[in-house]
Amino acid sequence: MTAPSALLALVLCLATGAPAFAQAVVRVGLSAPLTGADAPFGQGLRQGAEQAVADLNKAGPRRFALSVADDAGDPRQAATVASRLTQEGVAAVIGPFESPSVAAAAPTYEKAGTVFITTGATYGPLTGRGLWNLFRLGPSDPQQARAAADYLAKTYPGRPIGIVNDRTSFGRGLADTVAARWRDVGQGDPLALGFDRGTADLAALAQRLAGAGVAAVYFGGLAPDAANLVKAMREAKLDVPLVASDGILDPAFAALGPAGEGTVMTLPPEAPHLPDPRGAKAAARPPEAEAVAAGAYAAVQILAQAFDRPGILDPRTGRADGRRLAQALRAGPFKTVLGSVAFDARGDQTGEAVLLRVWRRQPDGRLDYAGQEPSPEAGRTQTPPAGLN
Repeated sequence: MTAPSALLALVLCLATGAPAFAQAVVRVGLSAPLTGADAPFGQGLRQGAEQAVADLNKAGPRRFALSVADDAGDPRQAATVASRLTQEGVAAVIGPFESPSVAAAAPTYEKAGTVFITTGATYGPLTGRGLWNLFRLGPSDPQQARAAADYLAKTYPGRPIGIVNDRTSFGRGLADTVAARWRDVGQGDPLALGFDRGTADLAALAQRLAGAGVAAVYFGGLAPDAANLVKAMREAKLDVPLVASDGILDPAFAALGPAGEGTVMTLPPEAPHLPDPRGAKAAARPPEAEAVAAGAYAAVQILAQAFDRPGILDPRTGRADGRRLAQALRAGPFKTVLGSVAFDARGDQTGEAVLLRVWRRQPDGRLDYAGQEPSPEAGRTQTPPAGLN
């Protein structure tokens, strides 16, 4: 191009408002467990993010690319992935998926000034550590625990309950949050007990619960111990419901059979089916992948909308100002396949519903929770405490 032609092109760009240079591709990182025990979830995350990027590129005008990295669900590998993605200069990262991996990768992302959105890490303290660059899609463990406590207070007001945990950080965190909420709504002190994860003999603990005449038992822990606790309760002639988080969502609990009937479980809302790709047929996904694909798609949508706000992206490099991006994410809201999404000052999703489901025996003998909501009158003998209507 001759000098006069170049000058003319520049004048035309200025006159029309068009950029005098091509905008750089915006690169988004994905840290996911593509191998290892959680690989089915990782594949769903990848498919959701890839489809979102493809749909955005078809819609234009901004171009996106996805940098995919396998963290294997391992904290050390997640930290290595964080170093690699930040060195690549990604504008933001989706993932990691597991809470320990988020904790391991967080220092690297914070030091690099990179925003990251997790769609699976539920451990409450992650967003309570003052990290300005961490955002979470979906309810945290404390949000599930508070929903469980509210259910218990509405259903068994003025009656004693037991709160049991497996002495892990996960189980203790759930139990402590339920106990605190129970006290906050004026229900007094619950009977708080614990046992080491994997303890086989829970007869003495079950006898203590029965002797206290508890109307229900909340358990903070995972499926195998929950099943063992229910068996011990039934052997102690304690026929009251167990209430727990989706930590019991496992074949080990489903195999419990009739003894587990009536167990109440909190869990996130069911993920919507990811829309079929534009002009193509959707890839077949196992249930684990289907459960997380829409969340990854939504995370890309959120970032794309935030990038549209002034002063966040450098159009020459495609890199983002992390601080400004974090401010935009907190300003919200964003339209996504999950509905309208907004974040609070901690980075947790606001207004995220928590579902209650009851495990019941099906006609074929299976124990299942699908579509089973607790009766609003189950166990209720008194007026609900103030503030919970």
